[in-house]
Amino acid sequence: MIAGIVLAGGRATRMGGGDKGLLKVGGKRLIDHVLDRLTPQVGAVAINANGDPARLSEFGLPVLSDSLPGHPGPLAGVLAGLDWAAEQGADAIVTAAADTPFFPRDLAARLAAHAGPSGLCLAASPDQTGKLRRHPTFGLWPVALRDDLRAALTGGLRKIVLWTDGLGAGLAAFDSAPFDPFFNVNTPQDIVRADALARRA
Repeated sequence: MIAGIVLAGGRATRMGGGDKGLLKVGGKRLIDHVLDRLTPQVGAVAINANGDPARLSEFGLPVLSDSLPGHPGPLAGVLAGLDWAAEQGADAIVTAAADTPFFPRDLAARLAAHAGPSGLCLAASPDQTGKLRRHPTFGLWPVALRDDLRAALTGGLRKIVLWTDGLGAGLAAFDSAPFDPFFNVNTPQDIVRADALARRA
């Protein structure tokens, strides 16, 4: 079984703080868009978020705080998801960022199809120049690697691709037309653009 983890543990500094996932785009909160896309692709879902979990209780999903203190970045959310997934008997998790409302509806299947020998896979899409750009918060992560990840984080590793490259992660490339499906909301200006994209979609 593959479980899904919505990564919502960031501090949203460019948006003035708070929970970016609760901002509205196209009449729905960002996290609602994400859950609508992720839930049908996986066997179970949890949200990685720090702070008081009660603020997310309406979703009726497990809320997982980072396994390590000090906001060490998305990999801490991945680790929290892997630890939870192990308890659920899952083989792997697929992660999706809470501020990315248009990611592909076949994300999990494509990641699984392109996984490397370790079972890891990251999503990617071409930028405006055609260069393939990785999106490391969208990945397939085997539960079997959680102790390796814990050791790497404890040792100070923070950059996702340094760890995934060392384990030969696969790459699943997605089309960027008519727009990059991994467009994420970081600023108030991005909200305006996301609203326009939601209307087109």
